Amino acid sequence: MPYEPPTHTVERSLRATTGAKTVAGVDEVGRGAWAGPVTVCAAITGLRRPPQGLTDSKLLTVKRRTELAETLRTWVTSYALGHASPEEIDDLGMTAALRLAAVRALDALPVRPDAVILDGKHNYLGSPWQVRTVIKGDQSCVAVAAASVIAKVQRDKMMAELGIDHADFGFADNAGYPSPVHKAALEVRGPTPYHRLSWAYLDALPQWRHLKKVRTWTDGRVPEIEGQLGFDF
Repeated sequence: MPYEPPTHTVERSLRATTGAKTVAGVDEVGRGAWAGPVTVCAAITGLRRPPQGLTDSKLLTVKRRTELAETLRTWVTSYALGHASPEEIDDLGMTAALRLAAVRALDALPVRPDAVILDGKHNYLGSPWQVRTVIKGDQSCVAVAAASVIAKVQRDKMMAELGIDHADFGFADNAGYPSPVHKAALEVRGPTPYHRLSWAYLDALPQWRHLKKVRTWTDGRVPEIEGQLGFDF
């Protein structure tokens, strides 16, 4: 399916309106998974012409995405990855875990960016970062698209490695996301050490429901955890 290549339009706008000299694109992967970390990549690309075929990682085949990630690692000016573990997701909630992973990625860059282009409509990063949110930024913005591809390939590799000792769960194929193989393994074996134990899928597993972690907040609210999925898929 044809798609428009990403541009530097948003980055140029940020530079012109805010005076930012260094702009990072930020994207995440793993938000809706049942297992594994949430991973954020921050990428700085400058205003150079991007590699051919760059777009949102979800629009690429596995082969093309892997090849492109290899190219991007040397093409970008710099990039860094940040992760929030399943335990941190359970303890903090997804929004705070995303911020934690994003800050880890941004702090790991060799140069602190003056502004950040964040994929999506929600600014989970917040102060003191100067943020511009862009819906479908992973398709329209060069730096965000680059971050999208690098993050996806890196997290998929991590999940395949974690799945070596848990072959029944098919992590190499589903990266910890819901799938029939994943569901069947959970029903028989229960969650692995890499599963998020505050997730809704445990409600449908009577024999493992006692493992569910319930977080409490002092103000009595239970915030919505974006991206959670039960067994209805």
